[in-house]
Amino acid sequence: MAHLAVGFLALGLLVPILAWPPTAPLLVIPVVLSALIVRLRTVADGQGVTVRTLLGSRTVRWDDIEGLRFHRGSSARARLKSGEELRLPAVSFATLPLLTEASSGRVPNPYR
Repeated sequence: MAHLAVGFLALGLLVPILAWPPTAPLLVIPVVLSALIVRLRTVADGQGVTVRTLLGSRTVRWDDIEGLRFHRGSSARARLKSGEELRLPAVSFATLPLLTEASSGRVPNPYR
């Protein structure tokens, strides 16, 4: 569904590009957005959490995570025992039950 929205954005960008050709570099925006949709994700299993960003990935064990923090309208952030915060793409308060299941109960389910 997200790629469909990016496709409509690309079609909308064709209007200014056809009207004024020097704006052609604007077509980079939909390409970058599609790359972000494909690449950004959080994968959780019984061992830990793997966060994929556009340019790399990072794996953190559950023992290294102190807690989770949520901001209104944004993805979760894992607070690590080192004091660092790690953004968890695609993890929201609504998807917390899935994270509870994947973590084998290490993350409590607030909906129970």
